[in-house]
Amino acid sequence: MRRKLLAWFDQNAREMPWRSDPQPYHVWVSEIMLQQTQVATVLPYYRRWMKSFPTVADLAAADEAELLRHWEGLGYYRRVRSLHAAAKQIMERHGGEFPLDFESVLALPGVGRYTAGAVLSISAGAKLPVLEGNTQRVYSRWIALRRPPSDPSATRLLWDVAQAMLPHRGASSGTFNQAAMELGALVCTPTGPDCDSCPVRAHCQAAKQELQTEIPGKIKRLRYEDRTEFALIVDRKRRRETEYLMRPLPEGGRWAGLWDFPRPTEVGTETVDQAASWLAEQLGVPVDHGPRLRTLRHAVTRYRISLHIHRARLSEATSMADPPPTPWQWVRLSHLDQLPMSTTGRQIHAYLQDNRQPLLPLG
Repeated sequence: MRRKLLAWFDQNAREMPWRSDPQPYHVWVSEIMLQQTQVATVLPYYRRWMKSFPTVADLAAADEAELLRHWEGLGYYRRVRSLHAAAKQIMERHGGEFPLDFESVLALPGVGRYTAGAVLSISAGAKLPVLEGNTQRVYSRWIALRRPPSDPSATRLLWDVAQAMLPHRGASSGTFNQAAMELGALVCTPTGPDCDSCPVRAHCQAAKQELQTEIPGKIKRLRYEDRTEFALIVDRKRRRETEYLMRPLPEGGRWAGLWDFPRPTEVGTETVDQAASWLAEQLGVPVDHGPRLRTLRHAVTRYRISLHIHRARLSEATSMADPPPTPWQWVRLSHLDQLPMSTTGRQIHAYLQDNRQPLLPLG
């Protein structure tokens, strides 16, 4: 199986920048980016990241807002904060050199057994297994595992399989691990696996028993909850340029550290009136909301969100201190490109760019 899989990989491996130059730092960044994200999506992000932060030292010294801006659109922003924290740890404890022993890598923020094994096997040839979505499925089919791979006993068994399959000599463990992951990505796919082109079909127990469409066992599907949210666009005209009321989102919440238009994320709101009341409490002045501009629909964790975007303004009978209370700020439209924002925040930004006239009058 090893020989056949490695021969197939030699002919079919996709070209990826971290494969052509598998330095530990390169492999580490790619593995973190690839968590719950497809290769095609990651590639442009990876290239831009390496151009801006080519070394661990560059990453450790970077401003968090700049890192978030580079990560914008990849989601799961905790990953980039873990990268930043880990880079600082590498500078403090390892002299800026990415460690090459398993325990030290495992001690880095955001790194688990899979990531540590992937980085060290691919970059340094360490004899360490990997078990992630693709290899979990591949190995489950190879041994015709009838239990869900998420079952703790099944997970332990699959780690044992991953360890046992590593080459004893010759080819590196990193090459084998990549070959198994590549097989899962290109051939042994979750649905409709292409068994006819699989290089190891003759050895696969699921294929022999015609169970390849039933294995791996049922994985609990996420049930989405519908949720309605509101964003309020408050603007003013200053020096011939429109400014918008914004804030960096608070720590511990969704999209922490990213900049956003007024949108309640710490509390639930069922109506635009409640959203306006929330903003009024934040600013200390009454807020009037206007008509809905548009609705964006997106999914976050277990929620399917309908985000209604409304115009709003401060009540004409009152005035707010300038600058506004922390953390709120007036931000010029031309400056929004430089701020890290969520995907929906960036969509609102794009809408405002296409409709550059100030939104002050509510009609």
